[in-house]
Amino acid sequence: MTSAPLASRLRVPSGPLFFPVTAYGPDGGLDLDTFRAHVRGGIEAGAAAVFACCGTGEFHALTPEEFQECVAAAVDEAAGRVPVVAGAGYGTALAVRYARLAEQAGADGLLAMPPYLVVAGQEGLVRHYTELAAATSLDVIVYQRDNAVLTPRTVVELARADGIIGFKDGLGDMDLMQRTVSAVRSEVPGDFLYFNGLPTAELTGLAYRGIGVTLYSSAVFCFAPDIALAFHRAFNAGTPQGDATVDRLVDGFYRPFVELRALGRGYAVSLVKAGVRLGGLDVGAVRPPLHEPADEHVKHLAELIERGRALVHDAPYAPDGPAAVDAPAARPGVPVPGGDA
Repeated sequence: MTSAPLASRLRVPSGPLFFPVTAYGPDGGLDLDTFRAHVRGGIEAGAAAVFACCGTGEFHALTPEEFQECVAAAVDEAAGRVPVVAGAGYGTALAVRYARLAEQAGADGLLAMPPYLVVAGQEGLVRHYTELAAATSLDVIVYQRDNAVLTPRTVVELARADGIIGFKDGLGDMDLMQRTVSAVRSEVPGDFLYFNGLPTAELTGLAYRGIGVTLYSSAVFCFAPDIALAFHRAFNAGTPQGDATVDRLVDGFYRPFVELRALGRGYAVSLVKAGVRLGGLDVGAVRPPLHEPADEHVKHLAELIERGRALVHDAPYAPDGPAAVDAPAARPGVPVPGGDA
């Protein structure tokens, strides 16, 4: 756990928010050494935070013991350099159990995944998230998606609750999101955090930026950190040159990647994991009920990564381009999340 408040460390991130995959060995069991290499590579490549055991990390497939081991390993690899946020989900009792395991493992915060299965009313959702926030000292980010869709009034109530610092949107309803941002801004003092949490958030980054949401999760950073870093720097520059780079990467890489991802159920996780393996780090297959992507889709992914890197190579916001910050991760020879470590 780091000493600085989580909200202040996430508000203006120095790099992408990294959602590592969880590594499994040939027998399907947890491979902590490879997971550590993946997390370590991501931090060294420029991640601003590690969100361990969340959606991309197959939270749903981990036992409580495996979850705690992974979070502890991420905390150890981060060593205070960046904050570590852990997933917490299912019903309230289990979500609280995972939250306490994360706290014991040294995490800095929680990403509250949607409750399991049920479609709850707003009153029940408020109770669920506030009880989760009260169960530990960890700050909580609420994740809206699937069966957990919140009204602006509910988000206002949550933003007033102790321990809830942010709201991650995985729904993509821009009208609802605009009304939510407006309601909280009007009624709750302070800076509540918002995150674009769609599966490939870069594709919709400019739309979310238009309503003031600039934080986003990056699954692409898992397997192509150079592409994700170039996008992040261009996006946050907010200049015509930066937005032109964003457009080139959206047109040439992110949109085709999203179209490929849409070809299979669960590809938001399994295709990302395949991308990490393409980079040379064997993080294993996904656990059921997810399934591996088709061979032709993995081949297409490899081609897209090459295309994306070609676009990045001469871009002004490339990791080693003229507008890049002088970070160690931008220099040749530094391990990356999908590479040898």
